[in-house]
Amino acid sequence: MTARIVDSADVSPEATVGDGSSIWHLAQVREGATLGSNCVVGRGAYVGPGVTLGDNCKLQNYALVYEPAVLEDGVFVGPAVVFTNDFYPRAVNPDGTLKSGADWEAVGVTCRTGASIGARSVCVAPVTIGRWALVAAGSVVTKDVPDFALVAGVPARRIRWVGKAGTPLEPGSEPGTWVCPTTGDTYLENNDTLTEA
Repeated sequence: MTARIVDSADVSPEATVGDGSSIWHLAQVREGATLGSNCVVGRGAYVGPGVTLGDNCKLQNYALVYEPAVLEDGVFVGPAVVFTNDFYPRAVNPDGTLKSGADWEAVGVTCRTGASIGARSVCVAPVTIGRWALVAAGSVVTKDVPDFALVAGVPARRIRWVGKAGTPLEPGSEPGTWVCPTTGDTYLENNDTLTEA
């Protein structure tokens, strides 16, 4: 099996693209980027130098994933999502000279396994989006997101817990437990974190 890369995509020969991955029209994958197997990079999406995607990741149309982002397996990045990489962006130095690549230190966004980032969200690095967390469309993430959290708003705040199926969890029969109505999976809450039971 090999990757499918359309002719209009711009994929560096120094990038690594896993088997079964698809890179679509006008997408750009820069040098040193690593894509796992069965990834999808949509139209016009950008994957920066040294960015790492695990297996089965999906970057929807016009998503911008700047280095040094790391996406673990099964991460979904919606249309027009932006992962920033400069906590103090400036075009010029204090003396007015144009900044160069050596004038700043890149910081990245990390997305843990199964996380989903909704359309047009902005994740302001450095942040970590937890396992199976869900960022609602249009959110601005400025703080780490716990595993299984659903966050929304500007700035994004946790509004509920979600299970692996993306379904909001319901209180369980025992205090501090949450249950997914779709799968029946049980989760334990402890100090504003959620773990699988």
